[in-house]
Formats: sequence, structure tokens, C-alpha cells
Amino acid sequence: MNLRSSSMIAAACLALVAASACADSTSTPRTAKGTASSSQAAPMTAAARKPNDSGVAIQYRVEGTARVGRAISVVLQFDGVSDPAGATARLTTDAGLTLTTSSTLALPAGQSTTATATVTSDREGLAYLNVFVTQNGAMSIVAIPVQTGSSAPAMKAAGELKSSPEGEKIISMPAKEPK
Repeated sequence: MNLRSSSMIAAACLALVAASACADSTSTPRTAKGTASSSQAAPMTAAARKPNDSGVAIQYRVEGTARVGRAISVVLQFDGVSDPAGATARLTTDAGLTLTTSSTLALPAGQSTTATATVTSDREGLAYLNVFVTQNGAMSIVAIPVQTGSSAPAMKAAGELKSSPEGEKIISMPAKEPK
């Protein structure tokens, strides 16, 4: 065996080890029919936190596309409940959405809690599922957007765009006098 064949054998072994490591880390679960699972969940969105909130981290995912009159699921995940008494979550909806599941949740201490809220939209547009979490007297509020239909929300035109003598862009809006 010469030096060239030894290096080729080493390279082939290295390639086999790398290929088996890649195969192990990218294996996908299979269903009974042998095809890749089609129910892979989309990633969760982490809700913004404020320094003085309840301390509970909230993540959510809206599953599917909302349509008028059809129920849609919103998956909620709560982490970071540290109060031994636990925390509570209260769910409400904006006008245009109806909550068809329980509006209150008990969140036990030291556990990650996952819940699914089902909402039904009665019109096209943007509405919110509001989540209020209370722990130790502090509250976190998260508004989860649910877009129904294809029309994206747009701001109403208000005022007229003008330029100041210095070149700054200014929106001139009419004022209403109080009566």
C-alpha cells in the first residue's frame, strides 16, 4: 500500500463518517405510508416583553389561513411561571373574532404550558386575540394578529404631504374645532 492509496482510503472513510453524521441529524419522521410527515408545525413567534411584565414568556402560532366563518387554531405556549401559586391567562377577542374555547387558563409553576385557542372570524380584515397573563400581581398583555381574507390593512389617507422651506416633509392635516 502506497501513500496515495492510504490517503484515498482515509478520505473515503472521512466522507462516510460525515455522510452518516448528516444522515443522523437530518432524519425526518415517517408516517405509516413511508412518506415525510405533512404536519410539521411552523415556528412559534415570541411575543415582545417589557421589563415590568409578569415574567411569563409567551410564544404563539396561528395555524393555517383564517377565512370568514371558519374556525382557526392559535397555539399558545407559556414559560417562566415562577410563582408557587402559578399564574393565570385570560383570553379575549376584538370585534370580528369569536373565541370558541375557554377564556381562562391556569398556568402551573415551573412548567411549560401549551394551549390551543380556537377563534372564528365573522368578517375580513385584521383582528386580535388578546392574551392577559397575571403572575405575582404583574400583568403581561399580548395581542396576536389574525388576518382574515387577502386584504391587508392600510392606513386611511389623512392630510396632504408638503415640504417646509428647509426641505422637511410635513403632513398637513385639517383640524376640527370643538363645538
